[in-house]
Amino acid sequence: MTAAPLVSVLLPVYNAGPYLAAALGSILRQDYGRLEVIAIDDGSSDNSLEILERYRQADSRVSIISRENRGLVATLNEGLAVASGELVARMDADDVAYPWRLSRQVALFEQRPELGFCGAGVDMLIRGRIARGKPDPVFRSGRMPILAMFFTIFMHPTVVYNRKVIEDADLNYDPTYRHAEDFDLFRRLTARYPAAMMPENLLVYRVHQASVTSRHSKEMRRTHLRIVAENLEREGLAEATQNLRDIGEAVDFDTITRAADFILALEERIRSLPDETRPSFEAGALNLFYFLYQLVADERQPALTHELLTRTAKWNAIRRREKYALRPGAWAPWLSSASLSAGKQADAVEYFFKSAPAAAVLASHGGGLEA
Repeated sequence: MTAAPLVSVLLPVYNAGPYLAAALGSILRQDYGRLEVIAIDDGSSDNSLEILERYRQADSRVSIISRENRGLVATLNEGLAVASGELVARMDADDVAYPWRLSRQVALFEQRPELGFCGAGVDMLIRGRIARGKPDPVFRSGRMPILAMFFTIFMHPTVVYNRKVIEDADLNYDPTYRHAEDFDLFRRLTARYPAAMMPENLLVYRVHQASVTSRHSKEMRRTHLRIVAENLEREGLAEATQNLRDIGEAVDFDTITRAADFILALEERIRSLPDETRPSFEAGALNLFYFLYQLVADERQPALTHELLTRTAKWNAIRRREKYALRPGAWAPWLSSASLSAGKQADAVEYFFKSAPAAAVLASHGGGLEA
């Protein structure tokens, strides 16, 4: 009888004291027992290392690497280098895995040994309450390599890599894509290896202000747009992408106008693509728009949001997206490029421009309207 594959759980840790015990405990209580936990303490200044030591003494499956701070990308690559499992599972120190997470993902690889990697859905833990995640319909018909050009196809801590399929040289995070290293890796891997999105939620993703995503959202957005721009240039869908990149640097009427025109031009080019690939590119472009919408909406200036939605004619698209939304797209464009209140935001902006006095509209526009 073939032995169950060893799963190496890669757990980067940096000042995760308030959440670490719950995260680590959820892995050690998995109903799949053949695992190792590689916890890398990336120079924490809180009690994270003490918590890790306590768990290592109680469970031999836990190993610890502790050294000075080198950042997430270096930590992930270090963990990949020392992992000995056939499967490598990502886990974040502030999330909680359901007890059946690993067994379900291992079963998928047993059913489909050709898969290079997989991801799964998540529920959200927001202010002590769990919001149930809904599967994004984009995965039902979209081709994964195409979708991966436009957005981060998987929530990073749900991913499991199959090292029997993925070559070691391909399984590495690139430090030049800091804070969007997962987006970059997933686009590279899907270009070479089959990937699958599991239609079930296997993890509780904790949303809080101290998370890496929250603290570095602006840099993540800039890098995200850079990656999309590179992909579109490579595919011949855009000769110049500066108009897309610039809105990641500053959100104002000029960058919004140019980004909206970029989206419209992209959609026009996609309409001429072959029938077999066009729907996936259309889905990708729509998710790119959702990403831009959230970036603009976060400025909390109704006039800016109105400009984007009007120039792109996407008012109804935002309202439709609301039923799939879980949280701001800064954290996961593929899962929730618009927030839970996306439709309400659009309605509020539209109402504002229909009912506000002209002076208020002028003030929100920065003092004047161009002809």
